[in-house]
Amino acid sequence: MKRRAAIAIVLLVLVGAGIAAFHYLQPGGTLAQFQGWVEADIVYVSPDEIGRVATLSVREGSAVEVGSPLFTLDDDLQRAAVAENEASVINAKQAYDRAQVLLQKAVGSQKDFDNAQALLRSAEARLNSTKTRLDRRRMLSPVAGTIQEVYFRVGEMVEPGRPIVSIVPPGNVKVRFFVPQANLPSIHIGDRVLIHCDGCRDDLYAHVRFISTQAEFTPPVIYSLEERARLVFRIEAIPEHPEVVRIGQPASVALQTSTTPEAVHAQK
Repeated sequence: MKRRAAIAIVLLVLVGAGIAAFHYLQPGGTLAQFQGWVEADIVYVSPDEIGRVATLSVREGSAVEVGSPLFTLDDDLQRAAVAENEASVINAKQAYDRAQVLLQKAVGSQKDFDNAQALLRSAEARLNSTKTRLDRRRMLSPVAGTIQEVYFRVGEMVEPGRPIVSIVPPGNVKVRFFVPQANLPSIHIGDRVLIHCDGCRDDLYAHVRFISTQAEFTPPVIYSLEERARLVFRIEAIPEHPEVVRIGQPASVALQTSTTPEAVHAQK
């Protein structure tokens, strides 16, 4: 009975391995398969100065375009600074006009006129600076993409440099995987690779855009179905349909046997 049980276990293991191989080998054949995960270069949007969140125009999962409103901070101090500098500009302009009239009548000196002119320019520069600070209390989206996370809510105080929202542009989504040095000659910049992940479409492809020139040790967290070489090279590929994958999602990468036109062009 023990012998039969052992044989049954071995058969189950072999059948499981065969199913896995059939599942990952796509029609037409593949050159090699590697495991990786989905990553993204996230854009973090933070204020320039400390402030309290006044309004929040987005939530997690919201789609935004370039220039879409994201959030605003309280701006009482900035408005007061603008009003103060507007008054300074008016006073400086009056002093400049008087100095100019006196100079034309040969009553005032050139030095007094130059000083008045310099004070006017300085006041205008301070006004422009305070207007810029006021405008930046209302943050617009710098990129088009999807809101990944909202870190602060209305009423919370935010320090400068602390992100309030993060955005994932579609073009910043990538699949990162590692290739042993023995397989490195098989892949080139521009190659089209097949991506498989749970719940994803069967025809999800990506284009290789980065191949590390420096070897590194196999990362401690890697979704692998078999033994990996100790030294590997990091490779990144951009999915053709980034909207169907999720950041952190495990993925299998299959290198195709045929060379694509993009790869041929890239190798030239």
